[in-house]
Amino acid sequence: MFLFPAQLQHRYLLPVLLACLLASTCLTANAQQNNPLLPELGDNTTALASNDEVYELGQSWLRQFRARVPESQDALMYAYLDNLLENLSTSSALEDKRLELIVVKNPTLNAFAVPGGIVGVHNGIFLYADDEQQLAGVLAHELGHLSQRHWQRSVEEQQKNSIPTMAGMLAGLALLATSGSDAGMAAIMSTQAANLEARLRFSRDNEAEADRVGMQTMVNADMDPRAVPAMFESMQRSTRYMGERPPEFLLSHPVTEKRISDSRNRAEQYPLKQYPENPEYQLIKARARLSLAENPSVAARMFQNELNGENSQPEASRYGLALAQIAQRQFNDAEKTLKPLFDKSPDTLPYALAQADILNGQGRYPQALALIERVQAKNPRNYPATLVSANILENMKEYRKAIKQLENLLPRYSNMPNVWYDLAELRGLDGDTGGVHTARAEYYILNGVFDKARQQLTYALEFYAHDYMQSSRVKERLRELAVIESQSLDG
Repeated sequence: MFLFPAQLQHRYLLPVLLACLLASTCLTANAQQNNPLLPELGDNTTALASNDEVYELGQSWLRQFRARVPESQDALMYAYLDNLLENLSTSSALEDKRLELIVVKNPTLNAFAVPGGIVGVHNGIFLYADDEQQLAGVLAHELGHLSQRHWQRSVEEQQKNSIPTMAGMLAGLALLATSGSDAGMAAIMSTQAANLEARLRFSRDNEAEADRVGMQTMVNADMDPRAVPAMFESMQRSTRYMGERPPEFLLSHPVTEKRISDSRNRAEQYPLKQYPENPEYQLIKARARLSLAENPSVAARMFQNELNGENSQPEASRYGLALAQIAQRQFNDAEKTLKPLFDKSPDTLPYALAQADILNGQGRYPQALALIERVQAKNPRNYPATLVSANILENMKEYRKAIKQLENLLPRYSNMPNVWYDLAELRGLDGDTGGVHTARAEYYILNGVFDKARQQLTYALEFYAHDYMQSSRVKERLRELAVIESQSLDG
């Protein structure tokens, strides 16, 4: 390794250390939970007192996050998690219950909460949670961070430390610049170490509080508090097979024997009772396993081997095999595999949607549409069912009807980039040029790509030059875009 002469080391280290100094004042507990290349949350010059301010900050963070991280496109998984999160939030201590879920396509065990009601889940979490109760324990813990405003409190804690930390680092930089000795570096490092220790201590307090509040949320939601220590124990076991680097969740939420013991003792204070299992959890887990497999063929062999051997979840394995066959376009095989499940429980949403996908793939569009219409009659404005319906109608070249299906989702799911992406494609097939540009603009806004969003709105404005109502809407959206961009974390 090439080493600079001492004077050159100091010359190049000064700007680097100054950059580190500035960056260190912006670190937050939640930013540390995620990849360091992901956006950080605001500055810490003022405490964010307003729920609306915090909400807008979260939205800005989410736009940048989406620009950097692949999302899962599994609508059924999203709907399942969103429903579970909503059920927990109604039983939580959250003051502002505006929540937004993001499901990340990543095989690792991780979940995180960001101020403004953003809750993120890696779909890999299904590989570690044995049942819905354990998964709920993780989500309840993250809601505990939000309800106790841990990020805002960490900002205030940093503000208390910012002046002595800044003074210590600046003194070290001055000593380094004037003497050229190692004394300045030592001063900087000691100051950073002291500050880091204080932050870690504050973070440990936050984790303990989130554990306590999260368990109370579980109890309020009539879910099993004993699932919390069970999930901790599962996490601890999993780390033994993960080499030197544990999952991100365990880096930011370290599981210790004391933490497990504390959660177990707390759970034992509640009466012991039976909690019914939600069979849908195992079906969603099968979807996650398929998504995270090397390819559908590998997943199909995995599920088939489970069916051939001892298996505590045969229905989930059969469902997973049918999905893997659908993914390989083996629709006739998939229909045979799914038939025992669908015949027995035709109203079970995952089975009905899989059957509709099979009929759609076979080109039996009228039958597929009739089935999905029955599903929608029982589940109005259901997110995954509506997407399946739109896809069937697209294959039938009923573009206007497919567009109407997606537009019906917008009041509830206007924050979902894939809805706007599909809507742009359908409007293009239907010849609605202006609608293509406006839908693409919304897609880019949600992903924080503001230059392309502005470009699409400009195209739409040109297209609607002689349409006063539409051009007025586009101009208003351009003004809103300017405000959104000015409030972005990169701005």
